[in-house]
Amino acid sequence: MDTQQLINSLRQELPPVFSRKVASRMTGGLFAPGTLANLDSMGQGPGGVRVGKAIAYERERFLAWFEKRLVKKSTGSRGL
Repeated sequence: MDTQQLINSLRQELPPVFSRKVASRMTGGLFAPGTLANLDSMGQGPGGVRVGKAIAYERERFLAWFEKRLVKKSTGSRGL
């Protein structure tokens, strides 16, 4: 699956607004809820909106942030 397919799949599956737990689950656990909270506190996270005491992420904003963090694995040799 390429990057665009992954983003499109998440776009279809994620609700318009969702919690850190949902973000973690939908990305296969790549980012734990606590990691997302830490990244947000350092200004490096997807940035959320406060709903009561909880933080919620807006789908398109989260996907833009997530896509920036995806790095294609190099197919070149490892210097062997």
